[in-house]
Amino acid sequence: MLAFISIQLGILNLLPIPILDGGHILFYLFELVFRKPLSIRAREILQQIGLALLIMLMVLAIYNDLARLFWSS
Repeated sequence: MLAFISIQLGILNLLPIPILDGGHILFYLFELVFRKPLSIRAREILQQIGLALLIMLMVLAIYNDLARLFWSS
């Protein structure tokens, strides 16, 4: 069970959401392709968008869990 949770967390961490490790890989790929780093301001904005996406994903998961617990038949 613990190994399954660890693998799932690793897969989630590799999603290309900027605040996660997959997002950092995406930034590095951008630098590799365009031969210049992304501006600090653009990186900050993308990090904030990524954080908002991650929070929305967590809220959705919690809502689904609570809905299944309280309103399932």
